[in-house]
Amino acid sequence: MSTPHQSRADRRRATEARILDSARELFAEKGFERTTIRAVATAAGVDPALVIQYFGSKRELFDRAVQALPAPLTATDADELVDQLLASLGLKLGGLPEGALAMMRSMLTDQAAADHVRAALGRQIEGVGAALTSAEDAELRAALVVTALLGVTIGHQLLGLAALRAAPAERIAALLHPAIKALTAPPG
Repeated sequence: MSTPHQSRADRRRATEARILDSARELFAEKGFERTTIRAVATAAGVDPALVIQYFGSKRELFDRAVQALPAPLTATDADELVDQLLASLGLKLGGLPEGALAMMRSMLTDQAAADHVRAALGRQIEGVGAALTSAEDAELRAALVVTALLGVTIGHQLLGLAALRAAPAERIAALLHPAIKALTAPPG
């Protein structure tokens, strides 16, 4: 049996995808500063000039490699919001996409990554704050919830803290539930 002939456009898309996959993996492992175009090219099995031809620069490659949109919140009340937030934490502890890991690993050493994370967290805070309409300090409460969950994610995924790594995601969510509930509960 013969294999179908791949068009030039198909080969280009396959090469671009291979470069992006290699870039995600390396950025997730090493961060923006310690990842080089040469290392990405080597991992993808291409010439470094081809990486530049396809993506223009290391910054543009990074931006493409980490593109992801967080799932929108659909909660209609505080209890549902807590459940949805803790479910998203369970997904994060199960394993973040390499693009998200790359962004998190790079955010403390690269200003553009920090700006990207700040904007993404700002959108999450706005979404959580919108669900907390009955609280006068909804934005502050939302920021506390989002950054607490971010801290747990960083401790688990990037720092590999033994206590967090050893605990099932369901146990972590159960322990966090009262704190998140207290932050999202209507003022009383």
